[in-house]
Amino acid sequence: MHITLIAGARPNFMKIAPLIKAIQEWNERLTNERSLIQYRLVHTGQHYDKNMSDTFFEELGIPAPDVNLGCGGGTQAEQTAAIMVAFEKELMAHPTDVVLVVGDVTSTMACSIVAKKLNTKVCHVEAGIRSWDLTMPEEINRMVTDSLADYMFTTSEVANRNLVRLGATLMSERMNELTNERSQQRVWFVGNVMIDTLMANRARFRKPQVWDELGLKEKEYIVMTMHRPGNVDEESHLKAMMEQIITNVHGLPIIFPIHPRTALRLKELMSEGVNELMNERFSNLHIVEPMGYLEFNYLVERAKAVVTDSGGITEETTVMGVPCITLRDNTERPETCTVGTNELIGTDPKAIKPALDKLFAGEWKKGAIPELWDGHTAARIVEILAGLGDRTA
Repeated sequence: MHITLIAGARPNFMKIAPLIKAIQEWNERLTNERSLIQYRLVHTGQHYDKNMSDTFFEELGIPAPDVNLGCGGGTQAEQTAAIMVAFEKELMAHPTDVVLVVGDVTSTMACSIVAKKLNTKVCHVEAGIRSWDLTMPEEINRMVTDSLADYMFTTSEVANRNLVRLGATLMSERMNELTNERSQQRVWFVGNVMIDTLMANRARFRKPQVWDELGLKEKEYIVMTMHRPGNVDEESHLKAMMEQIITNVHGLPIIFPIHPRTALRLKELMSEGVNELMNERFSNLHIVEPMGYLEFNYLVERAKAVVTDSGGITEETTVMGVPCITLRDNTERPETCTVGTNELIGTDPKAIKPALDKLFAGEWKKGAIPELWDGHTAARIVEILAGLGDRTA
């Protein structure tokens, strides 16, 4: 069986890494060559990340991509078109049985469309995730990819229900009627591959330089990330949110690895003289450069709490038992709220103080780890894929 693995951005590689390891372990155990799984790793080049150096791949045990399509930059439409043109050439030159895509970036959707037009099976890891917010490009990517995927692997029972709600089961039954095939499963609840990476590397987390520079102490600082357009693009809104966070953490240091988008907005605010974030009153805010995976999660694991508008971080805080305050009106990962340590408080700056008051009063929920977020998701996926060999022949 031949599988083409697609990655378009740094988080994608963190999801691909455990899958490659599981494929390698599967092949090592084989006595029957017919069940061998061969793979080709394609980097679309969708996101340029200066931290994606050789060191990044070595630290997380990720092999270098077989090819980089170099499709970074441009508008949503320009990037989608560039990826589709480049991947069509790649796939025609290197045919495969299955194109496996992960997550919800533009590359996920674009490569799925190309694969189906070339009559190649598509497998989607992290299928069924929904925010129900069509203003998010990622939501459109998820919907299109799931509508095309032949095989779907989910992180939760909620995602399974989303797929049923959207007709994946009915579509499967109708397809089988038309082809006179017996009923075939298309959706599997397997767990979360990002947690595989977290658990595999947790013992290797590395203290960042800022730890000693600021004299940080465990559970006596806050980690913050913020990058979503709705939070950072409007100057007055960004200023209000930052002030609410900074003034309600009881003077604890705030470590803010800043996203380039947010850095630009803050620079504009300060240059216009309408921002007081850098004066002595807010000396507990420490803006630092983006960190590598091992260093960033070292900070997260030891933080009193995380304030974020990211989705992936809410999964990691849930597993590490760290309180998480999410500055969003919706989430595609509801299990981090219903089971885990995350609370969705919206984007109104006035909601920040009550959440922080609750944290400092010691009233934050303890949370638990969602079902099958156990570090073995990739192994389950590879075992299922190996059993699908006859379907893709």
